Amino acid sequence: MGDVTRFVITTSKHLHRLSEAEMCEHKGIGHPDSLCDGVAEAVSLALNRAYLKAFGRIQHYNVDKALLIGGESLPRFGGGQVLTPMRLILCGRASPLPDAGLAELVRGVAYRYLSKNLRCDPALFEIECAVRTGSPNLQQAFARGMSHALANDTSFGIGFAPYSPLEIQVLQLGTLLHSVEFQARFPAAGDDYKVMGARVGDRMTFTVALALIDREIRHATDYFAIKHAIAEHLRATLVSPCDLAINTLDDPNASGVEGIYLTVSGLSAEQGDDGQVGRGNRMNGLITPCRSMSLEAVAGKNPVSHVGKLYNALAWEIARAIVAEVESVDEATVQLLSRIGQPVDQPALVAIELGCRGRLNERMRQEIRSLVDVHLSGIERISERLIRGEIPAF
Repeated sequence: MGDVTRFVITTSKHLHRLSEAEMCEHKGIGHPDSLCDGVAEAVSLALNRAYLKAFGRIQHYNVDKALLIGGESLPRFGGGQVLTPMRLILCGRASPLPDAGLAELVRGVAYRYLSKNLRCDPALFEIECAVRTGSPNLQQAFARGMSHALANDTSFGIGFAPYSPLEIQVLQLGTLLHSVEFQARFPAAGDDYKVMGARVGDRMTFTVALALIDREIRHATDYFAIKHAIAEHLRATLVSPCDLAINTLDDPNASGVEGIYLTVSGLSAEQGDDGQVGRGNRMNGLITPCRSMSLEAVAGKNPVSHVGKLYNALAWEIARAIVAEVESVDEATVQLLSRIGQPVDQPALVAIELGCRGRLNERMRQEIRSLVDVHLSGIERISERLIRGEIPAF
């Protein structure tokens, strides 16, 4: 830790998992916001590979802006049609490549990502690249940081540990909905889903929004039977006491396609639901309004110098290490603040809040400070893992 770094540890008697109420959310792989995150991060990883191949090191770039404009569709039992394709616009800044145009790379990567991660036809999307070269001062700052990476923004990253039982259950439901086994068992289930979890006292409630695919459904009675079977399957995985409901906007008296969540592609974006980078899951796969969390859009950011990516990844690592290695610590929240132009391993502020059994003593303070020092000195390893895509962005 550098001399300019302020280091603060505080304690709280109120453990998050023991709070009276809690809520959290997970947006699935086909949610409009997740689609933007996924494509932006795929472009980032492709640029990493291209720059390493061409120059032997990462160049200045940030491709962390994307907008998904929803299309128009006409769902029908047995199969409808998409009338107007979805439009995905990616923008940002990137250093030129010697042998390839940025637009061709971006469009190619975007279509490959959609083909790999969605079961619908990627031709239902129009991809537009609006990536341009960066400003001279940021390019120069990146060049100065070749030997010692410099923060390209004044920003912060946040991580916490451990997950609460509600957070674990929401993540497990999201994993199940995305699993090959679930999709094989319920082919009508689309790739666009969202899980909202809430807890009051010990009782958990889960609300799932799941796009169903029209070609797999014969009529309204079939739709409600499939929805019921999916709900029963999901409930069987939950701990009790809890409640779970799916597609609660549905009209229970619907006899046609109106009043039910029916899609052609399995995506809500086909019918006008739009998306943006950074509006979805944080790096832990969750949106946690009852916790401290960064609002940074991590996907698409430069993994060498952008603290909006680096510090979020690092904060999670430090929080997990503190809970695992420091005796009597039950919960930890880590906040890292950068100052633009300063080395990334010398944050302006490290603020840590602990939930402890007993009092925080000097030995614990020194242990935590040593852990932070070790992780900051190893920030290049975090960067390398981000470059290779080993740490998820959402």
